[in-house]
Amino acid sequence: MPQDNHPLLPRRQALIGAGATGALLAAGRRARAAAQTVKIGFLSPVTGPQAAFGETDGFIVDLARRAMAGGLEVKGIDYKVELIDSDTRSDPVRAGQLAKSLISEAGVDLLLATSAPEVVNPVSDAAEAAGVPALSTAMPWEAWYYGRNARPGAPSPFKWTYHFSFGVAEAARVYVSQWTGTVPTNRTVGVMYPNDADGNATREHLAPMLAKAGFTIVDPGPYEDGTSDYSAQIAVFKKNRCEIFNTFPRPPDFGVFWRQAARQGYTKMAKIVQIAKTGLFPSSVEALGALGYNLSSACYWHRDFPYKSALTGMTSRELANAYENSSDRQWTQQLGASLSLIEAGVAALQASGNPKDKAAVAKALGTLKTTTPVGKLDFTSGPVPNVCAMPLIGTQWVKGTGEHKFDYVITENAGDPRVPVAARLVQYA
Repeated sequence: MPQDNHPLLPRRQALIGAGATGALLAAGRRARAAAQTVKIGFLSPVTGPQAAFGETDGFIVDLARRAMAGGLEVKGIDYKVELIDSDTRSDPVRAGQLAKSLISEAGVDLLLATSAPEVVNPVSDAAEAAGVPALSTAMPWEAWYYGRNARPGAPSPFKWTYHFSFGVAEAARVYVSQWTGTVPTNRTVGVMYPNDADGNATREHLAPMLAKAGFTIVDPGPYEDGTSDYSAQIAVFKKNRCEIFNTFPRPPDFGVFWRQAARQGYTKMAKIVQIAKTGLFPSSVEALGALGYNLSSACYWHRDFPYKSALTGMTSRELANAYENSSDRQWTQQLGASLSLIEAGVAALQASGNPKDKAAVAKALGTLKTTTPVGKLDFTSGPVPNVCAMPLIGTQWVKGTGEHKFDYVITENAGDPRVPVAARLVQYA
């Protein structure tokens, strides 16, 4: 876990490639860059309400450091690499302050940020203002792009910041595939979207797509993060017999809501419970006890993904097993997302021709084409400038058959047919 030394910068700034100079001398053929170090800042929520996103990031950062222990070669020049990880504590103000400190005090050449708008958007804004290239993932791209004041049809206002992740079209594809499959319903969907970047983007973009696909959307209106009483929303869902439920809450908020829904009888009515943002990780589902069984979700990475890590050489299954063996915890989908973020950042540094040239790195991000554990990235394909849209895959939390309380199974693959389907969606109640 990152530790603080400076009030904002972490103490643990492990140096990668300490033996790079010796390797250069031994090789004798490479240009020497002993004084040049590429600095990469990695920001994620290791603590706070979004801590489930950052649970595996310490493992991934250490894995990346070991993988880059020989330094980074770009056009025959070897660079040392310093990977600095920072805990935003799920606080958007702190995330922005950390990014500014990494830029002004640590002198990073590239910023990486992951896991929800509360982390990613403030970091991206700080990078854009300072003219430092930044790459991010693991939040809806609409909340990143339009949530930072870009406008549909207008030129991109961003020169330095880039993002790869799913969007509402990918979520809609999963949901329609899941909801029209093996579980019959009345096609009435109760939605509960918070008054935050994720919720507002979902309400504006996703809900109309679902309605166009033939579902009746029942929306009691936005709620504030941290709400403690959801009786009004539950009453609306029961009155309208919403047999499908969809929400994008913070994990603690969903726990409060779903327990109240159980006490007030709504969980017995719901046949498909499709959750996002929460329910991505085993820790948040296990906290619900028996109420967590058969919750539907979606993944941006799974241990059954067919893609291999270029940085570590690991398959997806090997990555998941390595984490479980080292931590005695169940693997989470953030493993693949965070490793892909680092890999894509490194690929851009190499493609730039000069990782110390910030403009060249930003340009390389804008044309980046590479394959990572989450799949193929292509920043030249849109859907908007500065964004690479990635697929989501339908999943469900079912009763575990082995050492874990829950198994996370793939139930549909409309977004990427190369991903193997392991089970059919089953009814929640």
